[in-house]
Amino acid sequence: MTGRPTPPSAAHVDTVRSHHGEDVDDPFEWLRDKDDPDVIAHLEAENAYTRARTEHLAPLQDAVFAEIKGRTQETDLSVPVRHRDWWYYARTIEGEQYAVHGRIAVGVAPDRPELDPGLAPEGEEVLLDGNREAAGEEFFSLGAFDVSPAGDRLAYAVDTTGDERFDLRVKDLASGEVIDDAVRGIGYGTAWSTAGDHLFYTRVDEAWRPFQVWRHEVGTPAEQDVLVHQEDDERFWMGIGASRDDRHVILWLGSKNTSECRLLDAEDPTGELRVVAPREEGVEYDVEPAGEHLWVVHNRAHRDFELAVAPIGATSAQEWSTVVPGEDGVRMSGVEAFAGHLVLSLRREGLTQLQVLPLSGHGRPVGSGYQVPVEEEVYSIETGANPTFEASTVQVQLESMVTPRSVYDLDLATGGLTLVKRQPVLGGYDPADYQQQRLWATAPDGTPVPISLVSRRGLEPDGSHPGMLYGYGSYEISVDPYFSISRLSYLDRGVVYAVAHVRGGGEMGRGWYEDGRMELKNNTFTDFVACAEHLVDTGWVAPDRLAAEGRSAGGLLMGAVLNLAPEKFRVVHAGVAFVDALTTILNPALPLTVGEWEEWGNPLESADIYALMRSYTPYENIRPVGYPAILATTGLNDTRVFFVEPAKWVARLRETVTSDQEERPILLKTEMVAGHGGRTGRYDAWREASFEIAFVLDQLGATTPLLR
Repeated sequence: MTGRPTPPSAAHVDTVRSHHGEDVDDPFEWLRDKDDPDVIAHLEAENAYTRARTEHLAPLQDAVFAEIKGRTQETDLSVPVRHRDWWYYARTIEGEQYAVHGRIAVGVAPDRPELDPGLAPEGEEVLLDGNREAAGEEFFSLGAFDVSPAGDRLAYAVDTTGDERFDLRVKDLASGEVIDDAVRGIGYGTAWSTAGDHLFYTRVDEAWRPFQVWRHEVGTPAEQDVLVHQEDDERFWMGIGASRDDRHVILWLGSKNTSECRLLDAEDPTGELRVVAPREEGVEYDVEPAGEHLWVVHNRAHRDFELAVAPIGATSAQEWSTVVPGEDGVRMSGVEAFAGHLVLSLRREGLTQLQVLPLSGHGRPVGSGYQVPVEEEVYSIETGANPTFEASTVQVQLESMVTPRSVYDLDLATGGLTLVKRQPVLGGYDPADYQQQRLWATAPDGTPVPISLVSRRGLEPDGSHPGMLYGYGSYEISVDPYFSISRLSYLDRGVVYAVAHVRGGGEMGRGWYEDGRMELKNNTFTDFVACAEHLVDTGWVAPDRLAAEGRSAGGLLMGAVLNLAPEKFRVVHAGVAFVDALTTILNPALPLTVGEWEEWGNPLESADIYALMRSYTPYENIRPVGYPAILATTGLNDTRVFFVEPAKWVARLRETVTSDQEERPILLKTEMVAGHGGRTGRYDAWREASFEIAFVLDQLGATTPLLR
């Protein structure tokens, strides 16, 4: 006897799936029912096994946690942002899990207040103390935080389980009392009427699709709420919000390929929603109401989108006039309108950009404006919180893999940038101690694939280093270069950290997304393998010391590349992993499925799509060969990717792979009170991250910090 703990063995229960002439036995499908005591017992046994197999990592986990905590300024303050008569901000307090949201009257501080993070500011009005709200709860998340236009009421929505269904509360800010908690089980977001007497919110259906918007009169029973709109096309989701000037309630409706926007006069909450332009299949657009103009970013004329303007009362796309035409390879992702300028959000060659356009007295752009300058090779730039339409300066946020998140004031007229706050990193952090660069791998079809890489300065590509490769690659979501305090625990142990910007994401424009979805989905997986090979071939990573990580659809990526090229990796972390994709996409009753058919295809109707997904879905393609060490993490209450997917995957991996599972364990860790995002308290989240990092470092043989 070795004394090693024995992994749980999930029972086999025959369950047959039959589609397109194929019968597939799925012996672990019984794990889907979280109300079954046997399922809970199995998950708890998996957690016990994971604890036993990783108990030797406790000192390393504690060290990583201490590093994250020690580098974080625990008592801190966001940059105060002015909206009407108040400065709004959030602050954190050492030892507390959640932020305190507060404000100070402009009458007390005419200019942006310079506040001491360690003291409750003089004149502060606490809007919401997350620590008090979360008292006694293992999980706490906000789905809405919305101050009324007059500034006298706060609407906020709370989830205490992780299932992303929220209870709505309204607080009177003068008294601090909750005056309305009648509405339960809503979706994300709210919008106020101008008078602050009505709230709009969304409800989700049984498949967790936001499909209704309701109007609630504050102080009345929820049974009296009025249904404003119901979306019966199951492909479409909805979101609710307000325009920058609070004049309009905006309803966004969208599938993966098509969108529609509707506006409501916020001064007339019982009025009718007006369609800006009726939906056209394959046409996506977004709107920014501003004064008498409606700014529209759309793809009617160019797949990388363009900017148009229309009268505020427009009801048809025929009223749109092109302002900035589309450009191949330059993805236009949004516009923000201010009294004298427009700010366009773009991405070019895998990097984000901001373009500022001055407006004439008639509200039309004058000239081509200017691009906000950035000097680093890889970076991310975006607008921050800018609620004021009449602003002459706007908040811009800039960061890179070595530069902590930095908040600037951008003078719209001159283009001048003034640094307001840079994320503090304690413990003597110096960006000069690290190096970042952009690499390009070559996919099997010859396509160049960008990689963002960061390491300790002085590391040379000599073929000896441990490495971590992160990827996502779905839904046109981009993983832009960002700064991470927890990542420093990798870098300071000599790990080279890289992000593979694979197809299916949006880094290189709409075409990049289209080339990694539906029938071209395999490009996502082969791109990632090509990036892994490039890191090894160029000497940045040793061939036997490469880790990989992905979450959600990135977890699907992890499962697929493991089946495709398990020999390339030493260890893999798959978080809330979408690894049983075909089973999920075949069941239209499950959350997300119907809307996902435009991302993956519809395997119910198409035998070709069924065969394609069958060929790559991770759970069904595990091979009897050696695999790396694997850590799968999930949350019992995850609505987006059910816990059953990683649970089934781990059970089948253990039965199939031929690698020595004493040396390369296959582990499942389930948070029993959490959802898709994991633990919510910041210290709890750091503990979770430190466990995952410690597991990877141990497998890479990179547990000792480098000498400085």
